[in-house]
Amino acid sequence: MNAREGKTLLLALGNDILGDDGAGLAAARRLEGACAPSVDVVLSSEAGLALIDLMEGYERALLLDSVVTGAPPGTVHEFSPSDFRRVMAPSPHYAGLPEVLQLAERLEIPFPKEIRVLALEVEDPYRITECLSPTVERSIPAFVEAARRILENWRCTSTA
Repeated sequence: MNAREGKTLLLALGNDILGDDGAGLAAARRLEGACAPSVDVVLSSEAGLALIDLMEGYERALLLDSVVTGAPPGTVHEFSPSDFRRVMAPSPHYAGLPEVLQLAERLEIPFPKEIRVLALEVEDPYRITECLSPTVERSIPAFVEAARRILENWRCTSTA
């Protein structure tokens, strides 16, 4: 049996030294103690095709990341794979989630049956600093709560 079979992945993506890009990592750190043992919490600065290795074999996956779409900073966006069926623009990660999903399907890689993405709208994900901007910092509790609701719906939070 695959060690990941039947498990849920909480995958936080970002970079702690790029300020707001670390929003997903900050949220995941707050969620770690609330997750059931069936949840693997993984914090990663990886992107692109590396996501295949990180996600392979899990039953479900919740990704936490930062995004810049033009919405007000602090907005929590929720996406599912159907939102990524069509590649709208090149990803700064060279291979974005749409390409990763398509490749996994073509190669018949066992991938999560259910994937959700929560992305926090940030101000500047490229500024070198270890601190989140004040607006993003104030938005982390709402970001965490949105993730917690998804995990509760999947019955992946600890009762302790």
